[in-house]
Amino acid sequence: MSQSVRTSPAGSERALSEAYDTALLDLDGVVYAGGNAIVHAVESLATARDGGMHLAYVTNNALRTPDSVAAHLTELGIPTGADDVITSAQAVARLISEQMPAGARVLVIGGEGLRVALRERGLEPVESADDDPAAVVQGYGGPELPWGRFAEAAYAVARGLPWYASNTDLTIPSARGIAPGNGAAVEVVRIATGAEPQVAGKPLPPMHRETILRTGAERPLVVGDRLDTDIEGAFNGEVDSLLVLTGVTDGAQLLAAPPQHRPTYVDADLRGLLTGQPEVGEADGGFRCGGWTAVAGEERLELDGAGEALDGLRALCAAAWTAAGDGVCELDSGKALARLGF
Repeated sequence: MSQSVRTSPAGSERALSEAYDTALLDLDGVVYAGGNAIVHAVESLATARDGGMHLAYVTNNALRTPDSVAAHLTELGIPTGADDVITSAQAVARLISEQMPAGARVLVIGGEGLRVALRERGLEPVESADDDPAAVVQGYGGPELPWGRFAEAAYAVARGLPWYASNTDLTIPSARGIAPGNGAAVEVVRIATGAEPQVAGKPLPPMHRETILRTGAERPLVVGDRLDTDIEGAFNGEVDSLLVLTGVTDGAQLLAAPPQHRPTYVDADLRGLLTGQPEVGEADGGFRCGGWTAVAGEERLELDGAGEALDGLRALCAAAWTAAGDGVCELDSGKALARLGF
């Protein structure tokens, strides 16, 4: 997919698991939430894998190591090796290693995933700003990360040390709801120091580069639940994407998406990998998908028809994105979305 203004979800006659060689799957909100498998995820991934699709798990969560992520997925019924997991910790460790000498000390504000990734790149993790670090790296450390760790980062960054962040996701899905993510923690240090970190994770190029280097994907499909990380990362990497509605993105956010946040395909969950995707075509001054027709009126999006709710949402996307062009749709979509149950 080139970096152009998408005005409609795309269609595919073939199942996506056949049209693409590798699925680059986000984890939180796509495969699991709060550690528990999302409905239909296990069986859908098994079917895609059995059909020849390579499955790779790409996460901005830098807390856990690839080994621990692979073990968790395997326990859920999704056989996975550590080589199938790519984390933002790995991406930021490569970025640091390209800018720092071998053996450089790096102050770690985060979890074990960061420490393992740094050692893999020949760097030495340290715990204090007084341990003579050459750089600071910050990644998600979990809900129990002590507040004093942010102060340690601020001391080092204020001294002028290069500062890196695995990612800047402000939120992270959990079993109990939406919790603060690493981006919220990064903001603490930013406010205290006025500095800006170099960021490696989705949607930025270092993460996409890390993913392609480790998977060797030739026809990848990014699968995610977040517009500002997964879908924008696919846009920046000029590859296709599938948005699943099992995580943080709702219908209203999708309709209001600017071009870099518009997915190639939209589906309810990971069963979308196993089917073709319906075409959205022009009809009656608007757009038709399945049994639904959507039109951009003067003040609101108007929806008519019946059938699968997702078909109506796809038609609404075409009406909204066409009306918005390279901007953001500002038409009222509440009544149309309510009719679809979104």
